Amino acid sequence: MSDYKKRRQRGISILKKMGREDLMLDQKALYPDLYEMSVGHLFGDVWARGGLSLRDRQLITLAANIALARPTGNYSHYRSARHIGITHKEICELMIQVGHYAGWPAVSNAVRQYTAVLEEEKDIKAGRKKKRTLV
Repeated sequence: MSDYKKRRQRGISILKKMGREDLMLDQKALYPDLYEMSVGHLFGDVWARGGLSLRDRQLITLAANIALARPTGNYSHYRSARHIGITHKEICELMIQVGHYAGWPAVSNAVRQYTAVLEEEKDIKAGRKKKRTLV
């Protein structure tokens, strides 16, 4: 098996563990090479590295994205965090910790995003919504 295929398989495996196997399909539709790079390199190389657990990497990614007040992209990370067992309390504590270093407006943004994810999940479970739209 080629190195490229091994990297892609590792990436898909990581995405499945995170509950994100349907992530980035917009990249795949727009330009398949971009999707293949994201899966193979970002998830197959970076997220699959040793030295840190998947849980650690998810917490670090959330912290960085919260600190940078990313307008998008965090929604799927909040869902992944919950999927791999990071608790609601831990996510909220992470926001508090980051807020003291990155500034309270970053926390406000994080609260809006995380609340939107929780509301969307509630709507899906109740049958008021069929699929996720927050990415």
